[in-house]
Amino acid sequence: MPPTSIDHPDNHRTGVIYATTAYLLWAVMPLYWALLTAVPAIEVAIHRVLWCAICVFPLSLLRKRLPDLIAILRNPKLVGTLALTSILITSNWAIFIYCVESKQLIAASLGYYITPLISIVLGVTLLGEHITRIKLAAIALATVAVIWQAVELGYIPWVSLALAFSFGFYGYLRKQTPVDSLDGLTIETCLLFPICLTLVLYWAVTGTGAMPYAGAKLTTLLIFTGPITAVPLVLFAAGARRVSMVTLGFLQFLSPSLTLALAVTLLGESFSRTDTIAFACVWGALLIVGLEGRIRRVAAGRSL
Repeated sequence: MPPTSIDHPDNHRTGVIYATTAYLLWAVMPLYWALLTAVPAIEVAIHRVLWCAICVFPLSLLRKRLPDLIAILRNPKLVGTLALTSILITSNWAIFIYCVESKQLIAASLGYYITPLISIVLGVTLLGEHITRIKLAAIALATVAVIWQAVELGYIPWVSLALAFSFGFYGYLRKQTPVDSLDGLTIETCLLFPICLTLVLYWAVTGTGAMPYAGAKLTTLLIFTGPITAVPLVLFAAGARRVSMVTLGFLQFLSPSLTLALAVTLLGESFSRTDTIAFACVWGALLIVGLEGRIRRVAAGRSL
């Protein structure tokens, strides 16, 4: 299947709707992960992959996509790319869940605020998309935010950077993968399915895992990590193939905004002076990029 053109207005509008919905769903997911804080983050991430595969594979069969899945598996380049994206997204899941469990959701929000700027950099360096001095200034301002946090905290904010780079590269690679969004997710999760199933069975046999010893409620929550994972990912993949990396980057600020609000108002995290300055730099960077068109028009008017 050839990549969807991002130039057609209908494709662009549909892509914006898909991506926006995905980001809004991701924003409220910390409330779900907070119910699973008794389970180690890596174990929750393994369950996400396992149950997501169990959820999407039958759906692909119902859509009569088995021939398409086989065709993808016969293409070593596609399989290699999807294997890499599966590792990137699983790592991103595990780190984010760790942030919820360790009450570092504000740091996670900062990471996802940085992600749009990473997307811009990837779009420019790897896809040849145009960048202006205004965008360069915005990226520099975001870099200042990371450096400020590193100096104030005494260490590099690895959580923020890991989330930003893992999801930024995931979006870039999925955009470049010419496969149906659900087909791609099916292959991604099925490639890791044997490993995840082996781990879950090992934990069950040795009594070192949450399932099935933690009770019906926790077991149910773990099973439902599949569908709540699959829906926004399918929407994101569909949106990423219809809009530019720059547009995708700007849309992504919706998710960390709501996540930040949830962290402070409902999950009891404090917003420190260091956070205030770092976020101010990133918000300023996003504002500069968002107002780029107006800034350029004003500058052009003054030059007349």
